[in-house]
Amino acid sequence: MSIVVEHEKRRKEILEKALDVFITEGYVDATFQKIADKCRITRTTLYLYFKNKKEIFNYSIKLLLAKLEEDIQLTLSDSSPDSVEKIIEVLMKIFGHIEENRLLLSVILDYLLHLSKSSGDPAKPVRRRTLRLRHILSSLMIEGIKSGKLKPVNVKTADDYLYSFIEAAIFRMALLRQETVGDLRETAMFAVKQFQITGTGD
Repeated sequence: MSIVVEHEKRRKEILEKALDVFITEGYVDATFQKIADKCRITRTTLYLYFKNKKEIFNYSIKLLLAKLEEDIQLTLSDSSPDSVEKIIEVLMKIFGHIEENRLLLSVILDYLLHLSKSSGDPAKPVRRRTLRLRHILSSLMIEGIKSGKLKPVNVKTADDYLYSFIEAAIFRMALLRQETVGDLRETAMFAVKQFQITGTGD
């Protein structure tokens, strides 16, 4: 068991240094050799932990989303806020993670552009990685409608609407290089409250 734990710890250490390479070089120019050099190990040693740079990159996104979901689960497990407050809190946590990881988002955008140019489908990995997140938003909408807190709207349309704020935040951080998405926080909160049935809260 200790060997497995040590292996995972080493993978995370490599990942931290690899992210510096991705952020500095961009996805396309970041090579396996550059990552090995940054970690001060040989390529052969690096192969013991990752088979290629794509696996390193995917692992970094996986860790990011796992951390985000863990944070969101704390909100979902709290029975005190109603569905409206939970949706707002979930969106605020997502915005917070976007702000904290804006440099990585630039690399992700670089990767998706590379995928698009190489005849790949950038929408496929995005859908796969965001499916769980969209499901959480949909579930909260359904919960709110059933409890009488939210208007009986089309859940898929509402989910797309709310998710568009997340996409806007990513666009602003990754492409426009904004430091924060403070204005979007206010707009998203206002938008969520439009679903609220009058008389159920603020």
